[in-house]
Amino acid sequence: MCDGGPLSSLARASFGLHCSLAEELDVSRSYSFRPLTTLTISMGESELPSKNPILPPWVDGRVKPGEIIGTAENTAQIHPQLFTRAVLAKAVTEYGVEVVTAVVESVEVEEEGVVVKVDGGGVIGGDAVVLALGPWTNKVLGLSSKFKVHGKKVHSVVMEPKDGDAITPNAIFGAYYPAQGIGRIESNLYPRPNGEVYICGALVEAEIPDAPESVTPDPESIETLKRVAGIVSSYLAKDNVRVKSEEVGLMPCTDDELPIMGEVPGMKRCYVASGHGYWGILFGPASGVAMAELVLDGHASIVDLDCFSPARFVK
Repeated sequence: MCDGGPLSSLARASFGLHCSLAEELDVSRSYSFRPLTTLTISMGESELPSKNPILPPWVDGRVKPGEIIGTAENTAQIHPQLFTRAVLAKAVTEYGVEVVTAVVESVEVEEEGVVVKVDGGGVIGGDAVVLALGPWTNKVLGLSSKFKVHGKKVHSVVMEPKDGDAITPNAIFGAYYPAQGIGRIESNLYPRPNGEVYICGALVEAEIPDAPESVTPDPESIETLKRVAGIVSSYLAKDNVRVKSEEVGLMPCTDDELPIMGEVPGMKRCYVASGHGYWGILFGPASGVAMAELVLDGHASIVDLDCFSPARFVK
């Protein structure tokens, strides 16, 4: 989905790192790394069920097959939360990283380095700082005038089908066309190794609140995802599943749909890595390596960061 253009090299480098990290960190399948086949479909109440051979047997609903866009050789999945925890645990136990949970209030560049002030009067100093605050990046004083990271709500539902063994490892990238004619709704389905199916999509533009816990799901969007699941597969119809969670997250986006990675203009030793959109988990490892190289060596070798520089927004 990221093939071609400036995102291609970032995606390929990061996929390679994901495979390497899985060999190092996921031997016990702690975060469910799994190669799988990925395909596209369109769906809607007016579609007729298809017997196209590219569709896995469990995709037996009102869908029109698109194409296979990835195989087990070049696409894979992970559990984002478990992956993040595994990486942090490795950093803490083997590299002496200290994790501090606090709300960032300001960042100040001084002669001796960079100072981050957090709620409660705390101060964290360092030679450099990388701001990876997702859609909250612009909440840091002074950054909103340099570039903009805005947020979109991404809704998700986790289902547990009664017949989970019938759900094969196939990621489905779907385009849903409601009968009401309100336009296309992106909806993706990801079966997990534990038998769950994760469905996400139903993007909604959103204001960015100060507190992440203030971001709440839109009931209509959640119902849309449940309806999509039932249209795609009889195994995911409401009578055949247990809904385990209904959630929403804020996706960090930029106006040109490219991540922002580099030194903040006018703020020496203050760097930013944000705006990765839908592909934050995919891009994460290579973005981390690139930012580390930039901070330590003055340039990144794993990918060319020029097209992602925040300087592109400075007129």
